[in-house]
Amino acid sequence: MLTQPFVSNRPFEIQTWTWKGYQIPYAVMGSGQPLLLVHGFGASLGHWRKNIPVLAAAGYRVYAIDLLGFGGSDKPALDYSLDLWQEQLKDFWTAHIQQPTVFVGNSIGGLLCLIMMAEHPELAAGGVLLNCAGGLNHRPDEFNLPLRIIMGGFTKIVSSKLIGPFLFNRIRQKSRLRRTLYQVYRDRAAVTDELIDLLYNPSCDPGAQQVFASVLTAAAGPSPTELLPKVKAPLLVLWGEADPWTPIAGATLYQDFAKSNPLTFIPIPNTGHCPHDENPDAVNPLIVNWLAHLSKSESIK
Repeated sequence: MLTQPFVSNRPFEIQTWTWKGYQIPYAVMGSGQPLLLVHGFGASLGHWRKNIPVLAAAGYRVYAIDLLGFGGSDKPALDYSLDLWQEQLKDFWTAHIQQPTVFVGNSIGGLLCLIMMAEHPELAAGGVLLNCAGGLNHRPDEFNLPLRIIMGGFTKIVSSKLIGPFLFNRIRQKSRLRRTLYQVYRDRAAVTDELIDLLYNPSCDPGAQQVFASVLTAAAGPSPTELLPKVKAPLLVLWGEADPWTPIAGATLYQDFAKSNPLTFIPIPNTGHCPHDENPDAVNPLIVNWLAHLSKSESIK
């Protein structure tokens, strides 16, 4: 493991799990029904720093994990994919949880949670999706067509051995990270120095550029359209209405599914792509209340 997870004054413990010879940090706090929090592209378990203590205090055993290649995890030269991370999450559940779990994920992490619920229903008691991605590397059919076209050209450049490292070094600079976050966070006050460091520090690790290029050039993987019909456990879908990456206009899939399935869809006004971090005062109570209802109806606690 290279970069220690950057979470200042954290009230939760961070441990290390060895998976396939690689070092993977994970946080754990509280006791009760297990929750597993899964971050999005370029983030880490620290992105849940505003949620872990609240969820744990509400009576849950909260786990958060760094996906291989991100955060404080090792960054080996591999072909990164949703299949790889699905295997990581399944093995983590087997090693550390072994109880029906509520999977909670943002962006690509949300898509991974949906995959876990669809492909491994015996592991899942429910799921919470926050601005769920429609595919790996933001190229889903359901969402933003212009963005998908731009990303297609960008991936050719970023995978270049000559230009790729130079481009990555420019993209990861703190000033550029801040400008990018200003686009996807409606509340600029939420774009703190701590958040910038949380994203920047792991990008300095050896191998970070290769991970970045691999993810952006990987297959998009299964879409929510394919996965949702396989999901039987209850779902809570939260969506920041001001998200330019996965606009809420593309979330009609979940709203339609909710008409005849155990899915609750709640938009979060004036909030961007990462509602749990930008607007935790709105998101945390919604999750806690939904979990309490789930606990009563399913007797999972």
